[in-house]
Amino acid sequence: MSNILTITSSEGTDALLHALGEQLRAAGAAFDILVVGGSALLALGLVSRATKDVDVLAVRTDGALVSAEPLPAALVEACGRVARDFGLPPDWLNSGPAGLLDFGLPEGFVGRVEVREYGPALTVRFASRVDQIHFKLYAAVDASTPGKHAADLRALTPTSDELVAAARWSLTHDPSDGYREMLERALVYFGVEDADLSV
Repeated sequence: MSNILTITSSEGTDALLHALGEQLRAAGAAFDILVVGGSALLALGLVSRATKDVDVLAVRTDGALVSAEPLPAALVEACGRVARDFGLPPDWLNSGPAGLLDFGLPEGFVGRVEVREYGPALTVRFASRVDQIHFKLYAAVDASTPGKHAADLRALTPTSDELVAAARWSLTHDPSDGYREMLERALVYFGVEDADLSV
């Protein structure tokens, strides 16, 4: 595997995370992380596109989710060793989406995650399909180039009710009139007209 773009399947994601788990075990460290985005979609078999990184939203500490920004030093060091072994960029695992935690996750989020163990030193909690619909709608509306997020959202085949629930949640993160206007246009694009977005 020469670069992160070769990760196009659940198996590819698993290989990297198993390698990370082994590096953590060797270093005497252990982590429980929450992963969202393209790599989580791949891991759950929900999409079949390449991704360049693994997005960590939070680290679970003493039963609570704590922002992944900044990533713990021991985790960064282990990631660096995996990057060298696989020829990856040093930030192949990053805390890019950690800001989502600031305004709250979708209701029931924790109970819907899929938990996988990558050896004794790494537990990964993957965001569920329902919650990825929330994140992907928000990202598609918020991004300057929504193509990837819109394509992922279509691949998740959301129902109208799921899209409306996701839209209402996203308004708790950005209640501005400008965002609401773009959100309403996005919903129409995905086949939902005259949605009740009251929260």
